[in-house]
Amino acid sequence: MKRDYKLFVKDILDAIDKIEQFIKDINYQEFIQDDKTSTAVVKKIEIIGEAIKNIPGDVKAKYSNIPWRDIVGMRNKISHGYFGIDYEIVWAVIKEKLPELKPMFHQILGGIKNRKREKKGEKRNE
Repeated sequence: MKRDYKLFVKDILDAIDKIEQFIKDINYQEFIQDDKTSTAVVKKIEIIGEAIKNIPGDVKAKYSNIPWRDIVGMRNKISHGYFGIDYEIVWAVIKEKLPELKPMFHQILGGIKNRKREKKGEKRNE
């Protein structure tokens, strides 16, 4: 049975929440010096990119303001460039881009819930 894409959206939001927790109250220097934190953040970015691969094309088209390819591209660079991770880029992404993306993924999740409510309403009216 194929996993519902809303679960992948939840995975993305969970990963963003974890990243926010991991980097709370630390600066860039502390981030790069703390191997556990930097490794955990990179893993969560991989999870975000992997989850995005499972979101249907029509959803991606509807939310075209999300840089889908860029996110997956970053995941691919991290996953396949084991010794070449640029932590300055990772830091910039988690500090600047993730806060912008989080409400967009909440919007997708909200849209899913609204569509389900509408469908339930249609069935009741039949």
